[in-house]
Amino acid sequence: MPGISFAGLIEEVLEKKVPFRFTASGLSMSPFIRDGDVITIAPSSSYDLKRGDVVAFINPSTNLLTVHRILLFSKSGYLIKGDNTSKPDGQVLASDIIGQVVRVEHSGRNMRFGLGVERNAIAFLSHRGWLTPNIWKVWRVIKPFAEKWIINKRRSIL
Repeated sequence: MPGISFAGLIEEVLEKKVPFRFTASGLSMSPFIRDGDVITIAPSSSYDLKRGDVVAFINPSTNLLTVHRILLFSKSGYLIKGDNTSKPDGQVLASDIIGQVVRVEHSGRNMRFGLGVERNAIAFLSHRGWLTPNIWKVWRVIKPFAEKWIINKRRSIL
């Protein structure tokens, strides 16, 4: 995971109100953001951020640039955790958040799941400890059926 110098570069670009794209590395946000996916970070203010949003921030415990999901927020900061990790990153100050993930591309395709309204449910499940690395093995099996069901529902609405 890139460090503070890379985070500084992102911050400089975002200050110009220009989104920043880079290739994600690691498995902490799998399956929503996978190793090798291209993610786009956009500027955001602490007023814009909500539960379930995926943000780029300087992790206070490692001093590394990290991309994880907001579980809760309070006056003291944000509780942030990776979707595929067992423990939260701890309280993160608003000043440590660099920007918000607004787009994920996997193999050239725009991936929306995990950034839409379902982000709230993902944050809720993650905060309760119900999203664990093993749950994603089950997800891989049921995902094709869930996607087919959603597509069929959309067609029946139209």
